[in-house]
Amino acid sequence: MIMTEPIRRKAPKEAEQAEQTRPAPKAGDAEETALVARAREGDLAAYDDLVRRYQERIYATIYHMTSNHEDANDLAQEAFIKAFHALKSFKGGSSFYTWVYRIAVNKTINFLKQRKNRSQMSLDDLDFNAEHDPDLVALISDRTPRRDINLAELQEKLNEAMQKLSEPHRLVVTLHDVQGLSHEEIAKIMGCNIGTIRSRLFYARQQLQAHLSDYLK
Repeated sequence: MIMTEPIRRKAPKEAEQAEQTRPAPKAGDAEETALVARAREGDLAAYDDLVRRYQERIYATIYHMTSNHEDANDLAQEAFIKAFHALKSFKGGSSFYTWVYRIAVNKTINFLKQRKNRSQMSLDDLDFNAEHDPDLVALISDRTPRRDINLAELQEKLNEAMQKLSEPHRLVVTLHDVQGLSHEEIAKIMGCNIGTIRSRLFYARQQLQAHLSDYLK
């Protein structure tokens, strides 16, 4: 059966680095298309190959949304199982990866609504644009005594700020600033247009900076 072994737990930063060295696949990838075709005919080995290709990326995204390894592993498995049973409905308009990503994200959003969980993110995950807030970037980027002293407190403040964002805004920050997905990829996953993604990302960053501004004074 697919994903019979739990995904190896990685530290958030290690998982992120693994993601960034493996760009998201594009629709029309010949090898992926062949694997999907075989899987649609019931070939479990082909589907296992698809799972192995993308499970770490899916797992890492869910982990950043739930901050819980067990929940992330369970939700990733459920997403791939659901995708397998729904393969007949996959039309190939996007990559298989984008399609299963959307399934995983929707399952995670529903899970968070039910459990009222909140996401925690690493300070190093967020891109705040140095030219707009050099003090914040210096604080989280440089290995200085000031950084070491304030890191834990700032992490706590950041998590509190993330909790104040709506789920769509928290998700777009996670997908763009943590996972490194493009606006176009996020729009496909979230089922909205690129302008909406850009607007949500801008608003979320403004809110995070506002919540942290008093701490940085």
